Amino acid sequence: MRIVILNTQAPFVYGGAEYLADSLKHKLGERGHEVEIVRIPFNWTPPQNILQHMIAARLLKINPIDPDLVIALKFPVYYVPYERKKLWLLHQFRQVYELWGTKYQDLPNTPEGHRVRDAIIRADNLYLPEAQAIYTNSRIVANRLKTYNNIDADDILYPPLLQGDLFYKGEAQDYFFYPSRVVATKRQDVAVEAMHYTRSKFRLVIAGKPETEAFGNHLKQLIARHHLEDKVTLLGYISDEEKIRLMANAFAALYIPFDEDSYGYVTLEAFHSHKPVITFNDSGGTDEVIEHEINGLMLEPNPRALAEGMEWLWNRRQRTLEMGEAAFITLRKHNIDWNYVLDHFSS
Repeated sequence: MRIVILNTQAPFVYGGAEYLADSLKHKLGERGHEVEIVRIPFNWTPPQNILQHMIAARLLKINPIDPDLVIALKFPVYYVPYERKKLWLLHQFRQVYELWGTKYQDLPNTPEGHRVRDAIIRADNLYLPEAQAIYTNSRIVANRLKTYNNIDADDILYPPLLQGDLFYKGEAQDYFFYPSRVVATKRQDVAVEAMHYTRSKFRLVIAGKPETEAFGNHLKQLIARHHLEDKVTLLGYISDEEKIRLMANAFAALYIPFDEDSYGYVTLEAFHSHKPVITFNDSGGTDEVIEHEINGLMLEPNPRALAEGMEWLWNRRQRTLEMGEAAFITLRKHNIDWNYVLDHFSS
């Protein structure tokens, strides 16, 4: 088949959605399909830009004799009209749904903001049902779709790693590993502060380039303030090979973002490496795969609770190893597998 993957693109931003689009293209190609990714620019500030991008997506025409299938990933590219279209819905514009009325709303609480919100909800209700099938990447996204738009998802397709088999089980050494985008919503600062309350001889290793100089400096200042230079290491950018090695030999992994739609690739990288994952009970999609004291820990979102959780694992080495094995089994339990995903798109 000839397949087009539709995604949005912001300049100089490469995150989970971009990784997933590239991975999906690669895996569909392995099955013999001819695949192209079409990336549509998207800018959400000022609010009027959102409406312009929605209109642009709706006016985009795809040659009806060309692709056998179009796969759209997220707002607003899922508005692109095409008869043979399926969605792998990563997220809608959350600011007009469960984030409305919170400090994360982003849209102004003005007549213009309300106009944009109403337009997005109307468009979602009208155009999402055009798809032949709607798959979501998490239970959270499926529940949002049902709660706010009264639309049922056809299935949940959990995104696998592109090359999960590259990760492996190494030794459990003396550090907890947190590789991720270094940004406020990932809460690396909470992890650093937690180390102030730990007493055992383990370290925290954080990998990733800070997205802003201000947040990078904030982490350095926390380390200096609490005299944690011997307990916390900020690696900055590391290669994939280095990340794989560090995860393989970590004692356990951390993934503590705020309210995300999915469990995050860090969780999968840890599970493939037979490592349990510590997360927070407000981190969002992590609770779909992480079970407390089974394959990880689900904690209250504060530094003291995180410190106690890290100490709890550290003082139960055999239990931690067993939880790591349970983490690996979780991948099969939830069908986090490319064959399962591709069967929904290539049949």
